[in-house]
Amino acid sequence: MPDAPLQPDPPSPDIAWRSRVEAWLAALLIGALGLLPLDWASALGGLTGRLIGPRLGITKRARINLRAAFPELTAPEIETIIRGMWDNLGRVAYEYPHLKKIKVFAGGRVEVRGLDHLKNALAAGRVIMFSGHLGNWEIAALAGGQYGIDVAQIYRAANNPLVDAMLARLRGDAGELIPKGAVASRRAVAALRRGGHLSLLADQKLNDGIAVPFFGREAMTAPALAMLALRFDCDVLPVRVERLHGAHFRLTVYPKLPLPDSGDRTADTLALMAAVNQTLETWIRERPEQWFWLHRRWPD
Repeated sequence: MPDAPLQPDPPSPDIAWRSRVEAWLAALLIGALGLLPLDWASALGGLTGRLIGPRLGITKRARINLRAAFPELTAPEIETIIRGMWDNLGRVAYEYPHLKKIKVFAGGRVEVRGLDHLKNALAAGRVIMFSGHLGNWEIAALAGGQYGIDVAQIYRAANNPLVDAMLARLRGDAGELIPKGAVASRRAVAALRRGGHLSLLADQKLNDGIAVPFFGREAMTAPALAMLALRFDCDVLPVRVERLHGAHFRLTVYPKLPLPDSGDRTADTLALMAAVNQTLETWIRERPEQWFWLHRRWPD
């Protein structure tokens, strides 16, 4: 039997009617998609993304970013990447109702590589895992929870709190969820102090971050990953999610990044975040159609 349609939490009086309506519409869509097999829902999401996405005004930002990152590409090549990006984003959105059914370590849908790197890091102590908005990035969060480790995931909460609550339930038992914001740093420190681990997506802009090279340009980058890793002597593991075809994926855990130890904490933070950005850039260059090019990652 398919799961019953999700219902949004009862709204508090201070939540706008627009947010309530958005939440009910999201619940209806989630319920309908949950009735479909995962492969059908993913394919429908890809079709919807390809048909609608390239026509949206926000796609202009993707074209600007792609021209700057890949000046050698022709206009048709950029449009091919954009269609692929929207295909992937549509699939990610329509796969949410089925996340709980994806068993990362059961074989089949997710091919797992490099797990020994995680085992070695866990044996050594605390771990911070980072990824980016590539493939279906939720697979990486699923992996931590299903592997049975105490991992806190730092994420950007949806603007609509009711939709955010629904997405949290769809993620299932993915460990502690820490929304970015004023309390994120305190909760992340608490997780590491109790011997837990962290995971986060490290490819978004932070206006009050530090300038770190990314595709040959300075990009404001959140330094928290490096600051926490250096403070608690954590192994920093790159974790990559690739969409192979349809709703089939590859999860790769890479060797830990070296922790700089120059004695200058500011310089070490910059050096570690430069290594993080370089890792992400390498992945994106290999599969540009699977990255979230809609983000205003650079100041210009």
